[in-house]
Amino acid sequence: MRMYDIINRKKKGNSLTREEIRFMIEGYTKGEIPDYQMSAMMMAICFQGMNETETLELTLAMRDSGEVLDLSQIPGMKVDKHSTGGVGDKTSLVLIPMVAALGIPVAKMSGRGLGHTGGTIDKLECFPGFSTGLSKEQFVQNVNQVKMAIMGQTADLAPADKKLYALRDVTATVDQLSLIASSIMSKKLASGADAIVLDVKTGNGAFMKQEADAFALAKEMVQIGKNAGKKISAVITDMNQPLGNAVGNSLEVKEAILSLNGLGPSDFMEVVYALGTELVLAAGKANTQHEAEEMLKQTIRNKTALDKFAEFIEAQGGEKTLVYQPELLPAARIQLQVMNTQEGYVAGIWAEEIGLASLILGGGRATKDSSIDLSVGILLNKKRGDLVHPGETLAVIYANDMEQAKEAYGKIVRAYQIQEDAPKQVSMIKGIIR
Repeated sequence: MRMYDIINRKKKGNSLTREEIRFMIEGYTKGEIPDYQMSAMMMAICFQGMNETETLELTLAMRDSGEVLDLSQIPGMKVDKHSTGGVGDKTSLVLIPMVAALGIPVAKMSGRGLGHTGGTIDKLECFPGFSTGLSKEQFVQNVNQVKMAIMGQTADLAPADKKLYALRDVTATVDQLSLIASSIMSKKLASGADAIVLDVKTGNGAFMKQEADAFALAKEMVQIGKNAGKKISAVITDMNQPLGNAVGNSLEVKEAILSLNGLGPSDFMEVVYALGTELVLAAGKANTQHEAEEMLKQTIRNKTALDKFAEFIEAQGGEKTLVYQPELLPAARIQLQVMNTQEGYVAGIWAEEIGLASLILGGGRATKDSSIDLSVGILLNKKRGDLVHPGETLAVIYANDMEQAKEAYGKIVRAYQIQEDAPKQVSMIKGIIR
């Protein structure tokens, strides 16, 4: 079998066999197939596409390029949740303790933030001593004892995807649907959970800007999961403004704790309950959506989700007292109010611009090697649909450098879209693919 022949077949629009796809992925992972040939293949896929069978085989080949976690020592239906990334997305910090408080084991792999989107691991590191560098044995033990654990993605998990994504990133081949879906799903399938719920974001702050593209990606990933024998669903959620009011690691952790105390922003909690309902149903803990949502709400009312979050923080080496005293979490020195200058209603907030403003403050990474300031960020006082008057505060910037704060100020002002008439109410949930 020659890579030249496989490239030529795909270039002409032919379907690749399982053996050809395995040969290609295994050879590239081992360094036997050079970048220039794989680049040609990625471009051929961009032009010719892949069918359902090819996409599944590509996903499974990437999954099998490294270690596949064995979670068989954890009894019950293991669940996992994945977000395609957004601004102010601290969903896992609230959702997972709620689900775990119901006795459903959650075994989650998470990543760090890059660019204008935040990462779950960065947020959790606001707790001194907290670590996601768990051994596989510790990961399994924590899920068994606490019912939840979050681990950083290891180098052994789907190494083909890591290598392939780096190549696609520099060859303008990132945005092909089968390649995006197989990249995400190879890591999810390697993580070992029985049921997966995907949060596919759409809007100006999301990877998928257009709703139709988000639905297409969701359908593609759900089909892969189904064909791989997993229980899977995808919730398409709005990212045309930041989720909740807080953007920035420590600020988002504080908002998550507020949410676990029953004081979460309505747009944020709408997403949390939609995703949580899917997880509870997948685990077989409830028979209807209404029943599942009521069970989740009860974990907030009786504080079992809050206590579960504290237990989880302590189990992974963190200082759990901060869950009950969030004012002790990292705090920035400077607070700068962003003032409104016109009368009207907030029609929208460009989420990506808010994310970039947080990046300017030091709250995100421009590159994988950038260090971040956990204390900085933005608190949004006004959201879509709010009536605003001149002189009112739109947002508060939390910074440790005044020059950075002033630069972020301009971005935040431009991110707010103010109009004369009240905008139509928008649901955070655009649809669910099962």
